[in-house]
Amino acid sequence: MNAEISAAWGKVQSMINALIKLFPNMVLALFVFVIFLFIASAIKRLVKRLTRKHRQARNLGLVLGRLAQGLTILLGLFISLSIIIPTFRAGDLVQLLGISGVAIGFAFRDILQNFLAGILILLTEPFQINDQIVFKNFEGTVENIQTRATIIKTYDGRRIVIPNAELFTNSVTVNTAFENRRLEYDVGIGYGDDIDWAKQLMLEALHSVDEVLKDPAPDVLLMELAGSSVNIRVRWWINPLRRADALDSRSQVLTAIKKKLLENGIDLPFPTTQILFHDQTEETDGDRSRQREGWPAVKGEVSKPRRISDSTKNA
Repeated sequence: MNAEISAAWGKVQSMINALIKLFPNMVLALFVFVIFLFIASAIKRLVKRLTRKHRQARNLGLVLGRLAQGLTILLGLFISLSIIIPTFRAGDLVQLLGISGVAIGFAFRDILQNFLAGILILLTEPFQINDQIVFKNFEGTVENIQTRATIIKTYDGRRIVIPNAELFTNSVTVNTAFENRRLEYDVGIGYGDDIDWAKQLMLEALHSVDEVLKDPAPDVLLMELAGSSVNIRVRWWINPLRRADALDSRSQVLTAIKKKLLENGIDLPFPTTQILFHDQTEETDGDRSRQREGWPAVKGEVSKPRRISDSTKNA
């Protein structure tokens, strides 16, 4: 029993002695790795600085900077391991784990897919940092385009992380891609109102708002003869086209239109349902010139509307 305890204690002492012998190498390896971390960060900043003034090369510089940073850190890791374990070689790591190239591909398939998609997004520039985009149910401002995922900040202050592979293979709406943006809204007026007069008033209201551009000019179009109103679509352009500017412009335009129409006696009807109690046996049935279904009433002799009490007397 004492011999077994002595053997175990001897192994512990040998491990401690080996650790003590490796301690200077571990400290040196840590120091070297930290130096490589600083070098990697410096290389990344240098590449970004060199490409910052060139818009077309800005994203390419971002990709190259990150790749250079990653390769520098990887090199520092290998050198640090070589200091701790002098017999260590880069190929030994793969052999030690027993992972072949095909296995690595399957294990990191999603990571590699997102990585390649991120590089393509940075190179092709379908959108850029600070652009406002819409992807599926998410809408917000692009904060960062990483090699694995794109980070957007929603308008209500949430952060959304979207894998680059999904962004690259699906439709994305970029609201800030062009200099100007057109907004539109349907305004309903009464059937008895003058359409041309109402359109003129709407144009005057649009021109009274400073945020509405004169070129391209705003316009108004008759769009629909709806159940309770005549719908006229107002369209106008704004610049800049950020989300806050669009909402502010919309608010000012609708306020100006409402005031202008009401000041000039134009009706803004709400949805109305008309219920007709119609006796199918009365003599005016089928005669469109004498029935009350037409609204407003047609010229000529029109029968008087029947009261509900008259229809229910014989019930």
